[in-house]
Amino acid sequence: DGNILPLPSMMVQKRMLLGCEMAVVIVHPSDAPPVRLRGRTWIRVGPRRDIATIEEERRLSEKRRAKDLPFDARPVASAVIEDLDLELVRRVYFPSFLAPETLKENQRSVEQQLAAVRLATPEPELKPTVLGILVAGRDPRQFLPGAYVQFLRFEGTTLTDPIKDEHPIGGALPDLLRMLDETFDSHVSVSVDLTAGAVEIRRPDYPIVALQQLARNAVLHRNYEGTNAPVRIYWFSDRIEIHSPGGPYGQVNCANFGQPGMTDYRNPHLAEAMRNLGYVQRFGVGIPLARQELQKNSNPPPEFQPTDTHVLVTLRRRP
Repeated sequence: DGNILPLPSMMVQKRMLLGCEMAVVIVHPSDAPPVRLRGRTWIRVGPRRDIATIEEERRLSEKRRAKDLPFDARPVASAVIEDLDLELVRRVYFPSFLAPETLKENQRSVEQQLAAVRLATPEPELKPTVLGILVAGRDPRQFLPGAYVQFLRFEGTTLTDPIKDEHPIGGALPDLLRMLDETFDSHVSVSVDLTAGAVEIRRPDYPIVALQQLARNAVLHRNYEGTNAPVRIYWFSDRIEIHSPGGPYGQVNCANFGQPGMTDYRNPHLAEAMRNLGYVQRFGVGIPLARQELQKNSNPPPEFQPTDTHVLVTLRRRP
């Protein structure tokens, strides 16, 4: 009907065929799908050709990688190197990546070192990356407004009950995760059983390891792009809810979420950073470890409610 798909890499060549001049339109795949025509995105899945659903468009947007870096490796245009806490980088982050003798012999500039560990883009266009802002930013929320954890503890079982404790947990990644651990330690209650045997038995209402694994998963796997919502932890008298912005990603979907062996990484460089900092022992074991710790502590198993844009994890108090 005379409409041409508006792809960025399209060219028209004139060729001779059997003595006649003809125009040949060569269209290359887009570097940044989805591409829309008249407000619609058409896709082909096997033999099926159809208009993409919202979920299929979201997956196209998140999985573009040909000339588009993962979000956590992209530069933050409005940031400068001075927005990074270089002392924190030298004291905490570099030693987590490099052996002491390698650091001692390293003759590269700080800027080159930052680029080598993906905290900044290479020179001459030196800019902090999203990873750099998250890991070592002096004020990550200045550039990523949702980069914090909102903690709320209620005196009852509903959001309308009185609030017992409330505070945002933010800052550079090592500080955020440390404060998150301290918050869990201060709120977990431990009961002592003196009747079960000769030795007293101490049991927390929630196992710390399970809380840590599920909260760290929320920080790691959440969507930092296109939303200003924080990770939210609601601590009720009978349960804990962990709300994470961003739905399942990649090979993980709403149907297989939480199943053994099913994992993918929306923020692959952030995952690497958390592992090097010691907050992730092995990839893909966070949920199984949380299940195991809850079972050992006699808590019900965790409940997962994933949607296309949000994941809710619920932990029930030990009876």
